Amino acid sequence: MNLRAPGGNDATRTFNRSKNVVPCSGLCSRCLETCRGNCEVFKSSFRGREVIYPGPFGEMTAGGDKDYPVDYSHLNIQGYALGAKGLPKGVEGNPDTATFPGVNTETEYGWDKKVKMKAPIFTGALGSTEIARKNWEHFAIGAAISGVTIVCGENVCGIDPKLELDSKGKVTNAPDMDRRIEVYKRFQEGYGEILVQMNVEDTRLGVAEYVRKKHKLETIELKWGQGAKCIGGEIKVKSLERALELKKRGYIVTPDPAVKATQEAFKAGAIKEFERHSRLGFVSEEGFMKEIKRLRDLGFKRITLKTGAYSMRELAMALKYSSMAKIDLLTIDGAPGGTGMSPWRMMQEWGIPTFYLQALTYEFCEKLAKKGMRIPDIAIAGGFSLEDHVFKVLAMGSPYVKAVCMGRALMIPGFVGKNIDEWIKKNDIPPTVKEFGTKPEEIFVCYEELAEKYGKDMKDIPLGAVGIYTFSQRIKVGLQQLMAGSRNFNLSAISRNDLMALTEDASKISGIPYVMDAYRKEAEKILK
Repeated sequence: MNLRAPGGNDATRTFNRSKNVVPCSGLCSRCLETCRGNCEVFKSSFRGREVIYPGPFGEMTAGGDKDYPVDYSHLNIQGYALGAKGLPKGVEGNPDTATFPGVNTETEYGWDKKVKMKAPIFTGALGSTEIARKNWEHFAIGAAISGVTIVCGENVCGIDPKLELDSKGKVTNAPDMDRRIEVYKRFQEGYGEILVQMNVEDTRLGVAEYVRKKHKLETIELKWGQGAKCIGGEIKVKSLERALELKKRGYIVTPDPAVKATQEAFKAGAIKEFERHSRLGFVSEEGFMKEIKRLRDLGFKRITLKTGAYSMRELAMALKYSSMAKIDLLTIDGAPGGTGMSPWRMMQEWGIPTFYLQALTYEFCEKLAKKGMRIPDIAIAGGFSLEDHVFKVLAMGSPYVKAVCMGRALMIPGFVGKNIDEWIKKNDIPPTVKEFGTKPEEIFVCYEELAEKYGKDMKDIPLGAVGIYTFSQRIKVGLQQLMAGSRNFNLSAISRNDLMALTEDASKISGIPYVMDAYRKEAEKILK
């Protein structure tokens, strides 16, 4: 059984000529000398490195589609006919008090100084990719009015065309970072926060110092990695001048824009774009602790960490070091992840898949807890989109996992809302939307609710943000229903007992009881 669909993929805009494809190679069973395309090898024969990446850059996001042997669909949620855990103190569960609209979906994270969120979800790192930059207002305002955290990802300062540096190469003015922070803060209402993420280049540029001094941010995020790739962040640029500028700022740029042959190929039109890459980070216990101290000395009240689908060794390091350093939130991102730009084959073939990674996370947390170490609040990322995913992740990781990080799933509503706005203006609303109306207040079920709350400020809330809010409300209500059905009326009440494994493999990996064993003792006791 081949776990990955062989042949071309829409992400790389390739396809096989033949219906018959060799599973292991992805090549057509019969390869014609005169073939006119368009398998991955065919396209790579003249476009080379371009075909490594999904595209077109800046207009899409991509998610790996490898079919792993076990995933969260191998778990089901338990439902009960009695009980009501997590009700407010003094409230006894009955049909009138234990209703699903009353379920509390609020969560919080932090070692000492907690951050509350209205729902246990937050955005993935939206950094220097073009799709994050041009849609930021939709994403940031949407997250703010939904009461959840947004992560401003790596390299935002470093790629800003208007970036100003001092004589030591440190940031003195970063208009795009300013914009991103200010947009979120304007609509923030006591829930969630904006996390600015730092990689190697961000650290060298003094991004932490800048956002702390100018914007008084209380939280900063360190980045070890992400689920979509095991190398640094990447974007594409379309001009030679821009490529040279980014190289001068200390980034790896390929092909090298300073090489004469590269410049000639660009002039000829063969090379149409350049890739900007971040450097690989190197982690040590001593270096990590030193950096944490430095950031705290700058005045940050909270420090978070994002890591990827690395080996068990790095997972153990992330958990233990985070405990020792009193990290406020550790986000663990599994394979294959989602991306605005990552090597496609890397997305498919590297890293520990999320289900397996979360199982290991729970195992390691238990070992550290038994040694008397406090476990930092944890978020899990890597391929989630709907309320059942959220429930399963929280339950499987209980009591350590406090939230689910969603990348593409929280971006899509922003795209949808933005596009609906454009379709309305152009009188070109597709039937999928037009069946509900032709005006925002007809199309969006939450529009009037937001209009009543924000009044005249509603004009400054783009429809992409309305889309994100509407989607977050769907997640909230769906989660409330699942929680009520499992008799959990507060997130802290959810436990691993609320899940069952549908396959013995899933049970073995996760430690969740197999469906034919779950609650058997209780059942047998009743039958006696």
